[in-house]
Amino acid sequence: MNWKIRLGIGLILLSGVFFGLMLIFPFMNLEGKTKIALSTAALIAMEVSFWVGGLLVGKELFIKYKSYLNPKNWFKKKSEKVDTEKSLD
Repeated sequence: MNWKIRLGIGLILLSGVFFGLMLIFPFMNLEGKTKIALSTAALIAMEVSFWVGGLLVGKELFIKYKSYLNPKNWFKKKSEKVDTEKSLD
């Protein structure tokens, strides 16, 4: 793998970290304005890192990893996932 694909995959994974932070901020002992600002910043960082990572990895690989992140596909059998990936070609 070249460095662009590795960086893209890293950015996609980093977007999950920002999503987790966004869910934690409301339970922290901070002022309301601070919680809103931090959650908004995490949401923006999550979206930017996800889409920039998607641009770096390319269309085919981005669609593949996006399907892994979709909760609808988490409990499907392997054969069903392979069929959906082949239909993208």
